[in-house]
Amino acid sequence: MTLSFFDQFMSPTYLGVPLIALALSLPWILYPKPTPRWLNNRLITLQGWFINRFTQQIFQPLSLGGHKWAALLASLMLFLITLNMLGLLPYTFTPTTQLSLNMAFAVPLWLATVIIGMRNQPTHALGHLLPEGTPTLLIPVLIIIETISLFIRPLALGVRLTANLTAGHLLIQLIATAAFVLLPLMPTVAILTAVLLFLLTLLEVAVAMIQAYVFVLLLSLYLQENV
Repeated sequence: MTLSFFDQFMSPTYLGVPLIALALSLPWILYPKPTPRWLNNRLITLQGWFINRFTQQIFQPLSLGGHKWAALLASLMLFLITLNMLGLLPYTFTPTTQLSLNMAFAVPLWLATVIIGMRNQPTHALGHLLPEGTPTLLIPVLIIIETISLFIRPLALGVRLTANLTAGHLLIQLIATAAFVLLPLMPTVAILTAVLLFLLTLLEVAVAMIQAYVFVLLLSLYLQENV
């Protein structure tokens, strides 16, 4: 039976148990935990430096009220990067190619930022729906447009992450299949295709990290509007 290119995005099961749960729990096992010792090893030191630099860059524009989200967004950043990177390994499954999982991340966090804005400063939060100096005739139209754009934000977060990772995995599989088919027919072209596949894999590593960063960065921008 010929398999479809999209079969790689189906959640694998073993004895009727979906292995997506194992894939989601794996990142927390890989990272070392800080020790009570005065001196840490190089891996923990590098991990702490990365988290500190990330939190400083993300939360520098935010007020002190938004700094409470530092642990949550830093953990989400590490979690998404690890899932995206592990999905590039052979014979692995990438949970972040599932729109349902990405929406499960995006919708609650976006809704939390909106609720915080409505509770702490409702006038300022509602003021985003109507820019200052809007002509009277355009007020109803602009309110509808801004409301729609507000509710599209979590969908854009989830679809952006899903689409970029899915497109990258499909390109890798297409080029790898082409290199395998061309090898006995045109070895030179197959070698050039393999080089292209290697370069594309490096690009996908960068995309895996950048998309996780963009996901958390946009959430921090939404938080900045509401705190």
